[in-house]
Amino acid sequence: MSKGTELRSLLETVGVVIGSLVGAILLITFATTKHDAADSSAMIVENKPSSENIQPVAAVKVADKSTSNTKSAVSGEKISQANCAMCHASGLMGAPKIGDVGQWGPRIAQGKDTLITHAIKGIRQMPAKGGNASLTDEEVAAAVTYMANASGGSL
Repeated sequence: MSKGTELRSLLETVGVVIGSLVGAILLITFATTKHDAADSSAMIVENKPSSENIQPVAAVKVADKSTSNTKSAVSGEKISQANCAMCHASGLMGAPKIGDVGQWGPRIAQGKDTLITHAIKGIRQMPAKGGNASLTDEEVAAAVTYMANASGGSL
């Protein structure tokens, strides 16, 4: 082979490689860019006041005292039926039955504060708040007052 033929062959190979690279770059560029006539107009950027951009995600509202007492506005009878009756209606685990004056008499004699304290903190086999920790102290007191009054007391 002559030097001219080798040089020509080398130049053809280099041309094909460079042409292939340029072609691939152009192909990728056209494939990844959108050419839309509607988007060719200038984009309008709206500047909003910064106070609109930095608004809090949420707000916390603290209930006033009148709305926080709605839960404790439930009557002692309803609280007792929903939470206390399981043991105090049947006498389960030695619980005094609602309406049994003989069982409630000595307990009522201890006083309202003692009965409520025992109900809130628990005593013997009775768990604190009758096992319902979501009850407030006022709700427990209302239930104790109802059960004691239904069993001969006047608390």
